[in-house]
Amino acid sequence: MALNVVRCAFEGRTRWGVLEKDQVALVPGEFATTGDFVTAMPVSRLSGLDGPRVPRSAITVLSPVTRNQRFVCQGANYRQHMIESGVDPDVKNFNMIFTKAPSCIVPADSDVVRPRRVRFLDYEVELGLVLRRDITGPETFTESNLLGVLAGLVIVNDYSARDIQIPEGQFHKGKSFRTFGPVGPHLCLLEPQDLPRLRALELELRVDGQVRQRDSTRNLVYGPAETLTELSSVQDLSAGDLLATGTPAGCALAVPSPLKQRLGALLPERKKWELFFAQQARRPYLQPGQLVEATIRSGDGAIDLGLQRNRVVQEA
Repeated sequence: MALNVVRCAFEGRTRWGVLEKDQVALVPGEFATTGDFVTAMPVSRLSGLDGPRVPRSAITVLSPVTRNQRFVCQGANYRQHMIESGVDPDVKNFNMIFTKAPSCIVPADSDVVRPRRVRFLDYEVELGLVLRRDITGPETFTESNLLGVLAGLVIVNDYSARDIQIPEGQFHKGKSFRTFGPVGPHLCLLEPQDLPRLRALELELRVDGQVRQRDSTRNLVYGPAETLTELSSVQDLSAGDLLATGTPAGCALAVPSPLKQRLGALLPERKKWELFFAQQARRPYLQPGQLVEATIRSGDGAIDLGLQRNRVVQEA
């Protein structure tokens, strides 16, 4: 059965613990990185933990992914999100990969700061995969060997400044402002019987209680094994690194249709972006004071990644 662990601050120290209803069983030792923890503490060791218990109210929850890990992302990885992003899913046949700066990682319940220069702040709930071990060369992953490289799952919200990402063509910059990567609240460590549920997780995101995004991982275009196989042919990855697997439809961003994009290409650059900004100004982008809530869980409740809550605040 999946095991939920939390990285937390307790009595002036950073600790890890196993969640047990309203208590946390503290794990002995300290770990400088998420990779150090998942390497040293497999589920088999944590399941029989006989350490001190403290009330959940006594800890401060931190991000289960530390800032010294890579933060890799997939883009347009749900069919309906591809369509709303102006991408033809029957034509696009490649896995879109980009990165976010690890310095944007914050605890799950952190405020999200909208920079002064940003008008169009968007949300993207995503399933995050945390690696169990290093990858240093090409490998082929399938469902049969996926748990050899995949430690567990987390909630990620890929906040995005669309007025930087789109006009400037800057995914990394538009998505890497500080606080733009809340992770957690906890890390769900997987066991073999949990693998079938990877394709049956329900994602939901609400803004001020209104559902904006809802979908299932069964609609992922490129799944975890396929994506990790491809990434292994390109770059090294380390235990504890984070892969965000893409967001469902329902973002505030409105991308012009392919026809409108072709027509826009005929306009002077300034006029094209004036029209784009006018269109975005009518969309439900995040405003200071709004509350964003995200959940990911399986229908049977065996996997539940918790509740992530972010209040939007304006940069001072």
